[in-house]
Amino acid sequence: MDNFLTPEELADVERLISLYPEPQAALLPVLWMVQRKYGWLSLESIRRVAELLHLPYAHVLGVVRFYTMFHTEPMGRYHIQVCTNVPCMLRGGEQVLEYIAQKLGIGHKQRTPDGLFSLEEVECMGACGGAPMIAINEDYYENITLEQVDELLERLRLTSGNGTILQPDDDEHTAT
Repeated sequence: MDNFLTPEELADVERLISLYPEPQAALLPVLWMVQRKYGWLSLESIRRVAELLHLPYAHVLGVVRFYTMFHTEPMGRYHIQVCTNVPCMLRGGEQVLEYIAQKLGIGHKQRTPDGLFSLEEVECMGACGGAPMIAINEDYYENITLEQVDELLERLRLTSGNGTILQPDDDEHTAT
């Protein structure tokens, strides 16, 4: 990790720090920035963030482990989160989770051998009116059906070669 952050990224860290009265307040956005760059937060990257913000390593590690949005192990290129909280459960969220797990041959917080997909069961993602819902990376899909899951997985497989994540065809299934 010799080039942990580029000069531009370090300038962005400084900008984030300047927005708050204490550097600690910039912790979440800085962690998010590092995770977006590397796909996950290694113990080394957590240590480097602690040093950047002049915070105790144990504090930064505790924050990372508290928030489920941070990953301390590599996730798939397409990280699929399936909500199984009560509204989603009542409208088929658990079946969606089981279907995806079976289809990909992986379980909770696992990734496919090719590193393309990872799966995570999560609690409320704030789209109860559109249950059941899943998120793939930063895209939310509401009122998801098993047929739509098949379509999404196929589209992602097809686009995995060029690095582009396809957006949904319409706004019906997207909460973002």
